[in-house]
Amino acid sequence: MRNEAIEGGAAGSAIKGRVDAAVLDQLFYKARTHNAFLDRHVPDALLKEAVDITVQGPTSANQLPLRVVFVRSPEAKARLKDALAPGNVDKTMAAPVTAILAYDLKFFEHLPRLFPHADAKSWFSGNEAFAKVSAHTNGTLQAAYFILALRSLGLDAGPMTGFDSAKLDAEFFPDGQFKSNILVNIGYGDDEKLFPRSPRFQPEEIVTFA
Repeated sequence: MRNEAIEGGAAGSAIKGRVDAAVLDQLFYKARTHNAFLDRHVPDALLKEAVDITVQGPTSANQLPLRVVFVRSPEAKARLKDALAPGNVDKTMAAPVTAILAYDLKFFEHLPRLFPHADAKSWFSGNEAFAKVSAHTNGTLQAAYFILALRSLGLDAGPMTGFDSAKLDAEFFPDGQFKSNILVNIGYGDDEKLFPRSPRFQPEEIVTFA
């Protein structure tokens, strides 16, 4: 894990250089959503490392609402199956690992530890609607970090929102504190089974400067 190295980095506000093109390709330009994976084991240690990288990313008031369940065993996959949209069943059952990315509605209980320089817990405690929106927004932000963390470690990801969240939550989070958000199939992608890359916007189509 890299926590100590990250916090022990160079002090000051030196301007950082760009990462090289190969890094951008691995994370973005040549990275793909994978629907098929090679028959290759994904170590638990690598999955934990992806989570450790993920929690380094910024969230509002350091909320860190993301909670992760790695579904690997046939028994756990069977519990997940009924919640999946039909088009996501076969690829999820075949994936080496599926991550359930959820968010904790009671994330604010941890803020005295995670954000100790202000009484941030009081901002959310007793305000259920505000806490839910914040948990979902920041949990989704962390889901994006997680996909990039997987890619940075040489893994491939197949994120999905095609599932019945009520069924999934009843099976995996019956006490109601965690809410499912995104599923991510994880492994080493089979490039021979990729679809052609879909078009993207050009910056000029979606950017304005005010």
